[in-house]
Amino acid sequence: MQLKPRRKTPTVMIGDVPVGSDYPVVVQSMTDTPTADIERTLTQTKELIEAGSELVRWTVNDDDAARAVPHIIQRLRDEGYKTPIIGDFHFNGHTLLTKHPDCAKALAKYRINPGNVGKGERHDENFSAIIKVAIEHNKPVRIGVNWGSLDQELLTNLMDENAKLDQPKDFKEVTYEAMITSALTSAGLAQEIGLGKDKITLSVKMSILQDMVTVYQRLSEQCDYVLHLGLTEAGAQIQGIASSSAALGILLQQGIGDTIRVSLTPQPDVPRSREVEVCKHLLQSMGLRYFKPSVTSCPGCGRTSSNYFQILAMDINEHIERKMPHWKKEYPGVEKLKIAVMGCVVNGPGESRHANIGISLPGASEKPVAPVYVDGQQHTTLKGDNIKEEFIDILEKYIKNTCLANKEGKE
Repeated sequence: MQLKPRRKTPTVMIGDVPVGSDYPVVVQSMTDTPTADIERTLTQTKELIEAGSELVRWTVNDDDAARAVPHIIQRLRDEGYKTPIIGDFHFNGHTLLTKHPDCAKALAKYRINPGNVGKGERHDENFSAIIKVAIEHNKPVRIGVNWGSLDQELLTNLMDENAKLDQPKDFKEVTYEAMITSALTSAGLAQEIGLGKDKITLSVKMSILQDMVTVYQRLSEQCDYVLHLGLTEAGAQIQGIASSSAALGILLQQGIGDTIRVSLTPQPDVPRSREVEVCKHLLQSMGLRYFKPSVTSCPGCGRTSSNYFQILAMDINEHIERKMPHWKKEYPGVEKLKIAVMGCVVNGPGESRHANIGISLPGASEKPVAPVYVDGQQHTTLKGDNIKEEFIDILEKYIKNTCLANKEGKE
């Protein structure tokens, strides 16, 4: 199956980052520190940026957080970090943005949850207040609908209308309709107030994979707004990674989605940046973006009597991580390289030939030699105690000669 072309959208500028169908899918993350805690928020934000997050979102929930925002952003800029910062507002965003103009000015974008801006007449009044601040400061907004905080008045009205039908829909179908109606009605109101379509991003997050995929598919058919994808409350570690990757992968394969976030429940001793790494690996595995050379490595079986291939694969990945800051600057295209580290003769030579550089280590009962392949051809055979060092040397020379030649050719 081929990737479908991205659905056509306007371009939304978030700070200096362009988002939309003419640009690569953008990786977003969110801190879990109290934003009023300047030092902790600064530290975690830098961690996320250094991991590759291109947009970072902060909770802005009270006066102390709003006052801290411009100070933290200024410190980020003073230290050379240019990544746009998004403010996440619930319940009192209209008050905070109006009361703290320095916060409103410093943020690159505002996230509004239409289910949490007020009830009755206050709903549209508070929502409008935020949109007017966005217009005043020339900021884009994300209208982020979440089924855990869906506008209950809207849902109740739709349920009442549904009950009058000869063949009422089930509750799930009405919920889908409420999610999409909330997003599109809010976007329409924002445009009526004066916010351009090129300032609006929509999201309709749900925590059950098939529900989330369905509602995004239906929303994408009804509008051409930029869409932010996320499976909310996805869970921790393997559960969260698997379910988020599956949900986002299905939609991205269909050309749906312009920014993504993987939301993982925090775990002790696991960095917040894990969610960024998952996003990058997902995009690279789908061929949508490339961040560093990929390493294909053997899963092991009864033929792989030694664990050397496991250690070598780990060492190669660590070497890539260390060298990428330098390689990225000096060797354009290095991020698209494919490296194979295989553990026996069954798939080793074949996988190695498919890679730019590959090594097939000896399995059980095989000769203690390791053929190395470069661009599909056997380059040399390694043996002895220095296989790792010799293979890394071949890799370094290949990157220097091939990627440097590409750079010089473009110049």
